[in-house]
Amino acid sequence: MEQQKQAFWRCLLVTILCLPALAHASLQASDEQREAAEEVSELLATEHYADVEFSDKLMTETLDGYLKMLDPNRAYVLADQVEQWHQQTDSIRNALQQGELDLPFEVFQTIHQAQQARLERVVSRLTDHVDSFHFDQDIRFQPDRREAEWATDQSTLDAYWDYRLTNELLSIMENSDKTPDEAAAQLLKRYKQQQRRLEQTNNEDVFQSFMNAFTTSIDPHTNYFSPRRTENFNIQMKLSLDGIGAMLQAEDDFTKVVSLVPGGPADKQGDLKPADRILAVAQGEDGELVNVTGWRLDEVVDLIRGERGSIVRLQVQHGGKGPTKVISITRNAVQLEDQAASKQMIDIEQDGQTHKVGVIKLPTFYLDFEGAREGRKDYRSTTRDVAKLIKELEEEGMESLVIDLRNNGGGALQEANSLVGLFIKRGPTVQVRDADGEVSILGDRDGKIFYDGPMAVLVNRMSASASEIFAAAIQDYGRGLIIGEPSFGKGTVQSLVNLNHGQLKLTRAKFYRISGGSTQEKGVVPDIQYPKLIDPKEIGESALPHALPWDQVRPVIPPREHGIKDLLPALREHHQARITHDPNFEYLREQSEWLQSHSGSPTVSLSQTVRHEEHEVEEQSLLDMENKRRAALDLEPLKSLEDKPDDTSKADEAGKEDDEDSPLDQAVLTETGRILLDAMSMASPD
Repeated sequence: MEQQKQAFWRCLLVTILCLPALAHASLQASDEQREAAEEVSELLATEHYADVEFSDKLMTETLDGYLKMLDPNRAYVLADQVEQWHQQTDSIRNALQQGELDLPFEVFQTIHQAQQARLERVVSRLTDHVDSFHFDQDIRFQPDRREAEWATDQSTLDAYWDYRLTNELLSIMENSDKTPDEAAAQLLKRYKQQQRRLEQTNNEDVFQSFMNAFTTSIDPHTNYFSPRRTENFNIQMKLSLDGIGAMLQAEDDFTKVVSLVPGGPADKQGDLKPADRILAVAQGEDGELVNVTGWRLDEVVDLIRGERGSIVRLQVQHGGKGPTKVISITRNAVQLEDQAASKQMIDIEQDGQTHKVGVIKLPTFYLDFEGAREGRKDYRSTTRDVAKLIKELEEEGMESLVIDLRNNGGGALQEANSLVGLFIKRGPTVQVRDADGEVSILGDRDGKIFYDGPMAVLVNRMSASASEIFAAAIQDYGRGLIIGEPSFGKGTVQSLVNLNHGQLKLTRAKFYRISGGSTQEKGVVPDIQYPKLIDPKEIGESALPHALPWDQVRPVIPPREHGIKDLLPALREHHQARITHDPNFEYLREQSEWLQSHSGSPTVSLSQTVRHEEHEVEEQSLLDMENKRRAALDLEPLKSLEDKPDDTSKADEAGKEDDEDSPLDQAVLTETGRILLDAMSMASPD
C-alpha cells in the first residue's frame, strides 16, 4: 500500500510539472514599494525605541519570519532551498535599505509555485482517490511543524501530507458524523478555496508580508500597513466594535482570538475565549458552516461581519486544542455604557459578622476626548465615573473596595494616571522613556485623596497596558493588594506614521513603574496569585516572538509598603487554607492544571477508534471535574458538558454572591473580599 501511495504522488508530480506557467510568474515590486522599503528602514533605524542595526542576525531573523509567514508549517519547500536563501543575507539587507526587492519576490514565487503544485495534488487525491486513505493507522501525528526541521526530500513532505489529510478527514468525521466521502467533499471545497485565494495574491500581499517579517523581527508591535490595509483600518476597527467584538489574528492556517472587546457581543455571550481558534463561520441559526482554515484574516473578518441584530455561528476550538464547539453570537454595537465602570456590593460572612465589600468593574480606560476638549461639564471619563461609584458604595455602607481590572486591555493613559490620583494624596504614577533615553514622569499633583480605605486590584492575563500602569502604581505605593494572575506585560508605546506608500505603526517609547522596573514582558505580578486560566505560553507579551526585554530605570519614589509586605505571608496562608476546602477554587485549580497538561504541540492518533476513545476520556475528565464541584455544592450532576449552564463564565451579570453555580467570577470576587477583610483585621491595632 505504501508503495502505491508513493507511485501515485510521483506520477501526479510529473503531471503537474508539465502544466503551463503559473499565473503569478510576473509578480514584481513596484517603484513605490521599493521607496517604501527604504523609508521604513530609515524610520526604524532612527526613530524606533530599540537600537536597530542591520546585522546579519536581524537579516536572518527577517528571512526566518518571512518563511514562517509563507510556509508556517514547513510543508512546501525543502531544506536545501532554505539553506540557499540563508546564504543571501546581504540581499535581504539590500532589499530593505536600497529597495532591491528581487530576493523577497523570488522567495515568494518559489513557495507560491510549490503551494500551487501541492494543492493540485491534494485536490486530485480528494477528488478521485478517497479510497487511498486509511483511518485505522497505528500512528501518532503532530500537525504543528513550526519548530520541526525542514524536510530534506520530497518523500518526507509526501508522508506529512498523507498524514495531514488523513487527520483533517478524521477531524471532520468526528465533529460532524460525516462519511469518508462526505468529509472528503468538504475538505476538497476548502482546498479549492485556498487555490482561488492563491490565484488572487498580488504584489502588495508579497510586499506587506516581507515588510512585516522585518518589522516584527524588531518587536511584535511594529507593523507595516499597505495602502489597502491602511484604507481598511478604520473599517476593521469599526468591525471590532460593531461585529462580535473580538480582536483576531492569523496564526499559521488558522484564525486565533487574541482578545475580546469588553462589553461586546462575544464578551457578553461568554463562550469565546482568548487563544481559541475559529475553524468555521455560518450565517443565521441554520446557515451552513463555512470552513475558514487557510483563509486570509481579512476574509474571515468579512464573513464574521454582518448587520446588527443578526446571528453569526462560529465553530471554535478552545485554546486551539481538543474538541470543537459551535457558538451563536448576535452581532451588535458596543455602546459606551457597555464599557463604562459598574459597581456591585457583595456581602461576606466572616468571623460571625456580615461585611460589605464594594466591587467596581472597569472593562477599559475610557475618556470622552471631544467632550473634555470642549469643556463640557458632564463629559464621561473613567476617573469621574469611578469616583461617583465609590461615593455611592460608601453611602451603601462599603467597608473595603475591589477594583476589578480583569480583561481590561488598557485605553487612555491619562485616565490610568488620574485614577491612581483618587487613591493617593500626590506623587508620580508612571515613567515614560523615549527612543532618545529621555524620561518623562506623569503624576498626581492635586494634594487630595478621594478614597483612603482598604482596597485591592484584581488582574488577570488579559489586563494590559493602562491596567498594568494603574496596578503597578497601587502596588509600588503599598496602597492596596494586587490579586489574581500575572498581567499581560504590554509596556511599549506605539504611534502611526504616514508613508508615501502605506503606514507604519512604530514603537517609540516604553512604560516604567515608579519603582523603576518596566511592565514590559513581566507584567505585574500579584501579591496573592489565583490559578492561571489562560495559558501564558499562548497569550501575553512573553509569548510573542522578539518582544522587547524587561529592563529598568531609576526609581522616583523610595519603597513604601504601608505594612502590606509584612502581612503577605499570613494573608497567603489564610487564603490557601480557605481555598483548599472551597469547591469552586478546587475546580479552578483543576482547570488550570488541565490547561497546563494540554499545552504545547500535542500529537494526534490517525486511528478513528483511538481518537474516539481519547475524546471520550477527555470529555469524561472535564465532566467529572464539573460534577465534583456540583456535588460539593449540592447541585444536580450533569449528564454531559453540553448541559452546563452558561453562567459559569458570566456570573458577574447575576450580581449575587449566593449564585452558587458561578465559580469563575463570584468565587474569585468573594475570596478577594475575604483577603481584604483578613488584611483589615491583621492591620487593626486590636
